[in-house]
Amino acid sequence: MGGFADRAQERAGVVVAIAALAGCLFALGMGSTSSAEEQGNQAPFRRVVIDAGHGGKDEGATATSGLLEKELVLDVSKRLGKLLEGRRFQVIQTREKDEFVPLEVRTSRANDARGDLFISIHANAATSRRARGIETYFVSLEASDAASRLVADRENRALGRSSAASPELDPFLALLGDMISTDHMVDSNTFAKLAQEELADLDAASSRGVKQAPFVVLMGVQMPAALIEIGFLSNDHDAGALARAAHRQRIAEALERAVVAFGKRYDARRGLAAAPR
Repeated sequence: MGGFADRAQERAGVVVAIAALAGCLFALGMGSTSSAEEQGNQAPFRRVVIDAGHGGKDEGATATSGLLEKELVLDVSKRLGKLLEGRRFQVIQTREKDEFVPLEVRTSRANDARGDLFISIHANAATSRRARGIETYFVSLEASDAASRLVADRENRALGRSSAASPELDPFLALLGDMISTDHMVDSNTFAKLAQEELADLDAASSRGVKQAPFVVLMGVQMPAALIEIGFLSNDHDAGALARAAHRQRIAEALERAVVAFGKRYDARRGLAAAPR
């Protein structure tokens, strides 16, 4: 009985803590909303955080040709950043060279910059060499399917974290996750769809669609966020295309178009006039 009572007391403590956090989040949200309304100082969409996955000791996936994910995604991230800067967006890169950047640093750089959008760029890998194509994710405590869960597990392990526990096993975790992520869920879904549509135009046959999974890097940022898997390095066709600079440039240009379209929708929804791009 003592063990049961201890567990019940512990669970009650969790409930109290979550309730307190909910109250703080509500108060902060209400405060920021009223302040923005009173001051009329909402800024148009302009800050984009680009997160090149992996880096340094964490090489990520590797193609049979030797192409490393950490090098590939850094190149695409830099190309995208240059394109967006050309359109007068403010770009924040979570890493600009071959270095390992911990999860906490990635998220703090994004949040400290008060980004309007977070884009994490990765390349995929699978046990089957036939798996290929591009897929886009936004965060959820539950994965869309088993394959999505495996992708999230792989990326989370690279950051030294495990995926969030199933909300079916821990409803309190589900409640906390909902409080944190719901605010930006719709915008994240919107950008993910725009990005996937633009990327699908590069090769419609390889489009794997928009999915959800518990990526810890997306859970930590306080803005709309998506993770893009730009192809499978375990697939010779995808790896061959990704090895070509021209193809990487086309990926960056597709993501640029998605960012521009999203920015216009984001501002329109808030009643703001978007800056010309």
